[in-house]
Amino acid sequence: MLSYRHAFHAGNHADVLKHLVLVQLTRYLGRKDSAFWYVDTHAGAGAYALDSGHAAKLAEYRDGIGRLWGRPDLPSALQDYLGLVRAANPDGRLKIYPGSPSLAMATMRTQDRLRFFELHSRDVVRLRDNFAACGKRVLVEEGDGFAALKALLPPPPRRALVLIDPPYEERRDYDRVVHSLRECLSRFPGGIYLLWYPQLTRLEAHHLPPRLKHLPANRWLQVTLRVRTPASDGFGMHGSGLFVINPPWTLEATLQAVMPCLVERLGQDAGAGYTLESQDSAR
Repeated sequence: MLSYRHAFHAGNHADVLKHLVLVQLTRYLGRKDSAFWYVDTHAGAGAYALDSGHAAKLAEYRDGIGRLWGRPDLPSALQDYLGLVRAANPDGRLKIYPGSPSLAMATMRTQDRLRFFELHSRDVVRLRDNFAACGKRVLVEEGDGFAALKALLPPPPRRALVLIDPPYEERRDYDRVVHSLRECLSRFPGGIYLLWYPQLTRLEAHHLPPRLKHLPANRWLQVTLRVRTPASDGFGMHGSGLFVINPPWTLEATLQAVMPCLVERLGQDAGAGYTLESQDSAR
């Protein structure tokens, strides 16, 4: 995990899906006057230069945010997310991609608090630099975000959004996300939890979604975006998914309107598609 740098993948199709939903969740929580916390367990550097360094090597953003850039014919939720990316590029040229910490910060109020965790020694320095002017609203810690959740939950305002977004380079991450969510639900069952996972041909990735559906959560929503047919050699990520526990009631309808557009804009071959499932056992 310490070798992983999200900069290589900044702004790709997985980021588009993840950050679109993230913005919807923070906007929803912001509808009430009371404060809430945003916790990011694998925060990365917070923002990424797309025209140089790691991001320029693979240029994955070209098949992600790059395919949406400058398009006026997008659903309102996509326009909202895209507007935040535009705000990070005031000259109108796509050169900076704001990561999840930056997008969350841009949508939260002065009474809200942000807690970021990152293990990579270089990325955590950049993360601190990016939020140095934010004062006590933002806490940046170099450490294991999985372990940190134990001390943070439940948060003082009893309202929180937790993003769990590990690299999944280590096979144990698949077990850790299930264990972590189970523990989070025992400590703070009313929180909103947003888990990102990759669509890969490896067994652990294939088995993860069914395991998530068996967590002790009354309400959940799962959305996946597949951008291409899985490679015949089994190499690479062909899509990604999000598992949201305690989703806002508005989210499913929003995704029903947005996902066909994402398949059309980001799909790379005939294998592109999406799935959207939900459960509300309290109904």
